[in-house]
Amino acid sequence: MRVERRAVDEAESRRANGPDWDRYADEYQATHGEFLGDVGFVWGPEGFTEAEAGVLGAVAGRDVLEVGSGAGQCSRWVRAQGGRAVGLDLSMRQLQHSRRIDDQTGVVVPSVRATATALPFRDASFDVVFSSFGALQFISDLEVAVAETARVLRPGGRYAFSITHPTRWMFADDPGEAGLVASQSYWDRTPYVEVDDATGEVSYVEHHRTLGDWIAVLAGAGFVLTDLLEPEWPAGHDRVWGGWSRVRGRLTPGTAIFGARRA
Repeated sequence: MRVERRAVDEAESRRANGPDWDRYADEYQATHGEFLGDVGFVWGPEGFTEAEAGVLGAVAGRDVLEVGSGAGQCSRWVRAQGGRAVGLDLSMRQLQHSRRIDDQTGVVVPSVRATATALPFRDASFDVVFSSFGALQFISDLEVAVAETARVLRPGGRYAFSITHPTRWMFADDPGEAGLVASQSYWDRTPYVEVDDATGEVSYVEHHRTLGDWIAVLAGAGFVLTDLLEPEWPAGHDRVWGGWSRVRGRLTPGTAIFGARRA
C-alpha cells in the first residue's frame, strides 16, 4: 500500500471506501464492539456518550436516521430510549453485523444500504439525523450530503455528527509522541489516499475540512449551529484506538462533535 495526497472525486471515494469497510468490518467489530456496546451510543474514542452529551435532544417518540450506522449500536441505543431509529450504511458487511446484533439483543434496527449523498427517503421524514464517526469524512461531495440531510429533516429537526477533530490533520496519525509533532498544514485540504500496490486501485480515501469549512457547509444548507463539543480524554482511560491515545488526548482534542438545528 502506498499513500498519496491528491484530488479524489465522489465516485472514486465511494468505490474505495465501501469495499474497504467490507474488508475491515469483522476486525473492527471484534476489536471495538465491546467498547461501543451492542446497545450503546459512543461519540468517539474518548468514550464520550450521548447520555452525557445530550446533543440529539429527546429522542423518545421521534423518527431518527443514523448515517454511517455500521453495526447499529448507536441506533439501537436510540431505540432503547423510545426513538424510532433507522440505520444507513455503505458497507454490506457492517449491515450484516447489525443484523447479527439485532438477533442477539432483540433490539432491531431497520437498516438500508445506501450513501449519504443520495438518501433513499422522502422529504421531511425525520426529526433527528446523526452520524457518529460515520460517512462524512469519507465523502467528497460533502455539500450534497448535508443538503440531503436537510431535505429529509423536518423543520426544526436536529442534526449532529462527530468527526476526527480537524486540527489532527496537522499531525501524524500516531498514538505516541510522534503524533504530537505538527508536520503538515491545517489548511491543506488535499485528500488522504491509500493505493493498493498490487492492483493500482484506490483502496481508502479520507477528506479533510477545517472547522470553518464544516460550519460554512452547515450554514449553507440552512442549519443553525447549536453545539461544538471537544471531549477531553478521561482520567483512567487507557484505550489506544488508531491515532487516539492518552499520550495525545491529554494535550489536544481528537474528536469534534457538531450539533445543529434545521431552520
